[in-house]
Amino acid sequence: MNPRVVIIGAGIVGTNLADELTVRGWTDVTVVDQGPLPLTGGSTSHAPGLVFQTNASRTMTAFATYTVEKLMSLRTDDTGGCFHQVGGLEVATTPRRLADLHRRHGWATARGVPATVVDPAGCARLHPLVDPGQVLGGLHTPTDGLASATRAVVALTERARARGAVFRGSTRVTGISRAGGRVSGVRTEQGEIPADVVVCCAGFWGRELGKLAGMRVPLLPLAHQYARSGRVEELAARNGTGIEAQLPILRHQDADLYFREHHDRIGIGSYAHRPMPVSLAELPETGGSTSESAQPSMLPFTEDDFAEQWEQSRELLPALRGTKVETGFNGIFSFTPDGGPLIGESADVAGFWIAEAVWVTHSSGVARAVAQLLVDGRSELDLHGCDVHRFDEVETTDAFVDETAQRNFVEIYDVVHPLAPRTSPRDLRTSPFHDRQRELGAVFLPAHGWERPHWYEANAALLPELPPDRREPERDSWSAMFHSPVVAVEAWRTRTAVGLYDMTPLTRIEVAGPDACAFLDRLTTGAVDRPAGSVTYTLMLDDAGGIRSDLTVARLGDDVYQVGANGNLDVDRLRRAAAGERGVGVRDITGGTCCIGVWGPLARELVQPLTGDDLSHDGLKYFRARSAHIAGIPVTVMRLSYVGELGWEICTGAEYGRKLWDVLFDAGRPLGAVPAGRAAFNALRLEKGYRSWGTDMTSEHDPYQAGLGFAVRDKETAFVGRDALEGVGDDAVDRRLTCLTVDDGCSVVLGGEPVLLDGEPAGYVTSAAFAYTLGFPVAYAWLPAGLAVGSAVEIRWFDRGVAATVAAEPLLDPGMTRIRR
Repeated sequence: MNPRVVIIGAGIVGTNLADELTVRGWTDVTVVDQGPLPLTGGSTSHAPGLVFQTNASRTMTAFATYTVEKLMSLRTDDTGGCFHQVGGLEVATTPRRLADLHRRHGWATARGVPATVVDPAGCARLHPLVDPGQVLGGLHTPTDGLASATRAVVALTERARARGAVFRGSTRVTGISRAGGRVSGVRTEQGEIPADVVVCCAGFWGRELGKLAGMRVPLLPLAHQYARSGRVEELAARNGTGIEAQLPILRHQDADLYFREHHDRIGIGSYAHRPMPVSLAELPETGGSTSESAQPSMLPFTEDDFAEQWEQSRELLPALRGTKVETGFNGIFSFTPDGGPLIGESADVAGFWIAEAVWVTHSSGVARAVAQLLVDGRSELDLHGCDVHRFDEVETTDAFVDETAQRNFVEIYDVVHPLAPRTSPRDLRTSPFHDRQRELGAVFLPAHGWERPHWYEANAALLPELPPDRREPERDSWSAMFHSPVVAVEAWRTRTAVGLYDMTPLTRIEVAGPDACAFLDRLTTGAVDRPAGSVTYTLMLDDAGGIRSDLTVARLGDDVYQVGANGNLDVDRLRRAAAGERGVGVRDITGGTCCIGVWGPLARELVQPLTGDDLSHDGLKYFRARSAHIAGIPVTVMRLSYVGELGWEICTGAEYGRKLWDVLFDAGRPLGAVPAGRAAFNALRLEKGYRSWGTDMTSEHDPYQAGLGFAVRDKETAFVGRDALEGVGDDAVDRRLTCLTVDDGCSVVLGGEPVLLDGEPAGYVTSAAFAYTLGFPVAYAWLPAGLAVGSAVEIRWFDRGVAATVAAEPLLDPGMTRIRR
């Protein structure tokens, strides 16, 4: 029997979801909305409908591509098609923007979206209203276009209704009923609707509706200006009668503007104005009815905020000089701390799901993903960047969400470097070593509120000592941003002496109880039922064998494990899996602990004199852990290395952290030890071929494709994902995470770039860095399996090709002698 599903919100996301569920056989679906149908008054009702597919995120691009495909296939009996594939044109008026369009062209190429960079004359040919003297070039994507969100809602509603779905407009939700920790119904002003599953697709109302289920929904409603010009004679002559649009949708991101046709008028959207947070209590009353010009989500147009943008619009499109702004409004949309959508199930109320902060561009793709999660238990696309549980608690507070969402509004069209740090809020989470790190000139790049040292300026004093073969060639301007030559010193000293790394932000989870072993044994691919003191590198898979995370699992006692994990997503997964199990407790211990990685050939000479415990090779072998005391400080020492050198992760309580740092730092001075940051860490781990979950591999990849088959135990034993791996092995994959060396010895790419084989797109880069020990840049990329070592490929870097060669891995110390000294 199919579950009873209630979808809150009958906009473009809710109706898409009803369609996706019913086509999969889940037909007991009720869609409710507080507004009248089909024009409910939410963001969908006024959405301008521009669909630009290319995005820095592979998942978001895939969402958009599916949305285009689906809307192209939709028609209604009386309103015609739902998508007008006029193409998209993004123009550049600065050299920095033109370079970024080449970067975006690379993303499109890597993701199968057709696109071309064109010169100013090409821009004018594609969009004759553009003044070619104002632009340096543009990015043309012929499959982009205009979605009619309201027509799509009608078509999707008709299809879902034909399969059994029920739609109820003018039905305000007043509560979420629960029983036994699960959702049981949706309370409305007209009565309760029983439900086994509730999915909130309420858009900017989602924050308030989440509260009804006790769930924080980290989004902020913000107003965004949209204006229409008066009649434009050039358009009237081109479009004739009944033609809505023919020219490509247009983005002028240097001015934070976008444009589309409305028959003989131009629609103009602006992100150039001040952020305008919206209080839902102040929304206009519409008396229960809506129209194209009167909706709760449409606020009065603030003309003063648009004055400069109108002049910039007329510079780019001179045809506007003969007209004026005729109408406008400030429309409400949802923004989140990182700009991504919010998908997932409540941690506390089983069966209560959200699909929020989703724009028309990604609506069908998100709906398909949610339907797959509900029906199949997994999405075919990696969703870790969309999962609502990607945020740590501090990132879901109103103060954090309000500030960061407004910043994302301001920066939505900015050229933002992938390493660019958030300027505020800062210092939310700091390790006990933070003051010492600041004294050493640490350059911090934040992540999930944590201040993480990227490098230490104090090490610049060692640059004159750096051997010539460890020096990095000068980088280009883009890869040199948020980077320093000091990183070479930190990598060199780690390989030749000792590096001290702050590992505190790494999520640490305690899994304890009499059933802890069986619990972890079931969820992971490695053999964790080993003696106390053992450490296992292992994977969590989904039922289809996709990698949901990689973990280090240390058995500290018969019933106690410490898990090194990949953020709050893993905390949520483990807690959810342990729900209802009396013999297992899951606790995030990150904030109450700290950790220092001590790695390098002289690591034992540094640490052993500080302790009476035996840290010799035989006393504590590789991938073993033990309790110890260092200078009287109680610690847990785990002999692990993510940089490919002898050493340990040394963990202790946060209250001992400052003392531990001081003791190790002082003892390391005579040995040439240096504090080292994330930049060196990343470079060294790539030299050794170590993977980073979420970057190098995700749920879209299985262990054998990712080169992690060694972490999968005998398939005769039961674990999640085992059945999907039957018949799969290192020799039975169609693609593989592949090591590349860069031929010119100097070009450092950053990730996401397309890789061409014989001139055709064949894959994409995941991670890259300069390999300081080896003297050339390296990259990892997803490429077809079977490429022989020595095969030539090309990485597209902005507007040029970078020759690279397939290499055997690991590049450094394949015999593991450096680690096992």
